[in-house]
Amino acid sequence: MDMVRLVLAWVLVWLAGAAIVRRIYALSTADAAPHAAWRAGTGFFAGAFVLALLMSALSRVGIPFGGLSIGAPLVVLCVALLWPDAQALRQARIPSPRMATKAVWSVARIAWYVLLAWLALRFVLLLGEVMRQPLFPWDAWTQWATKARVWFELRHMAPFVRGEQWLQDSGGAYFDAAPHYPATVPLWQVWSSVALGRWDDAWMNLPWWLVAVALALALYGFLRDHSMSPLFALTATWLVVSMPILDAHVALAGYADLPLACYLTTGALAGWRALRTGSRADGLVAVLLLATLPLIKIPGWVWIATLVPGLIVARMPRLGLRIVYIGWLGAIVLALVLGRFEPVIFGYRLHFQLDIPWHGLAEAYFSFDNWHLLFWVLPVVLLATRRQLVSRDIAPLTVVLGSGALFLLVGFSITSASVWVEDQSTVNRATLHLAPLLATWLVLLVHRALGTAAPAASPQPLVATTPAMAHADGVDA
Repeated sequence: MDMVRLVLAWVLVWLAGAAIVRRIYALSTADAAPHAAWRAGTGFFAGAFVLALLMSALSRVGIPFGGLSIGAPLVVLCVALLWPDAQALRQARIPSPRMATKAVWSVARIAWYVLLAWLALRFVLLLGEVMRQPLFPWDAWTQWATKARVWFELRHMAPFVRGEQWLQDSGGAYFDAAPHYPATVPLWQVWSSVALGRWDDAWMNLPWWLVAVALALALYGFLRDHSMSPLFALTATWLVVSMPILDAHVALAGYADLPLACYLTTGALAGWRALRTGSRADGLVAVLLLATLPLIKIPGWVWIATLVPGLIVARMPRLGLRIVYIGWLGAIVLALVLGRFEPVIFGYRLHFQLDIPWHGLAEAYFSFDNWHLLFWVLPVVLLATRRQLVSRDIAPLTVVLGSGALFLLVGFSITSASVWVEDQSTVNRATLHLAPLLATWLVLLVHRALGTAAPAASPQPLVATTPAMAHADGVDA
């Protein structure tokens, strides 16, 4: 019964988010509806964000956390957003079995079903790990779950302060290893515990598994909308979500890095869709998802900043690249200048000495089994598709990833994080933030190189009303 309550609690969150995304796309009647998998995947991320906002609001007004106090507003939200669609749902026709199974024995369809079963089995195994693995040590139980445990027991969000401040005068405050970290991830764990009716440091981590499933759905829908065949899109999705370090963050749930990576990936892709098609709905979804980044982890502010070059290039195709190149050079110079004064930014101290830990980076990206062959394939794809990298269609994503890579390189070379690269304690977690988006970008480049991509749409302002790309019907329709 506990498991049923937990599942229903998160189904409600997912349904609320899906209703929000559905309503956003329904309001933009000039745009073709995106693939259902995209709407379902981004729907979870929207719902999880709204859940955190709702719980923060309840705590501020003094309403204790509980199944009714949190669940009732979510139910009301679902009803309010889905009610206009009630009549359409009642009139919806169920496809006949003959049409649904037509051509089911084609080679491509059989391969699609086999790969889908493989992916589903992998997620089932990961779910078993999540539900049986107690909270894993280090950051998961010193920086995140500490807040969740306190807030669950108190039924409201108590403040967390640094140790020295707590020793002087606690004033009802608590402390842990990172009292300044955002509240979104711990609030997810609180909601799971409220649904269970007890503290369970394994079952409360169900959201990490849901995050991975939602990412797979969103990626598949995005790739299908990009005119990829069902088999190609599912293969690419499998390649992204099967990265060992990503699956490790699902199985050993409790860190904020995987949620941050998923929100960054889906938000950036939604923004890219908006720039290519002029879809207002995609623009709103992008803003909704990207606004969550700093509420998951403080570096989310920097990741938002790395998206600005993509917007510049999309709006000024000819001049934008030059502006971005100058901006990158200026960012490096600024980091080196600031390093002379050794300021602390986002908890990391800059120092002037440029010391890139090449050995640790090489081990992380090329020797260990964290990324499959992602970084081995990267230079090959870049060499083969070098003419596409700065094409008008792909250039916005290219400069976003270039900005992200520059951020990681600066962080690994002239901040205190450099000492954590050699011992492999930070490099993979930090790279995970960008890796799903990087892998998706490589898939787009390969697809274009194969000559099967749809013609590139000219970037349009976010307020444009040009129709969005419609996805082709296929086995997953």
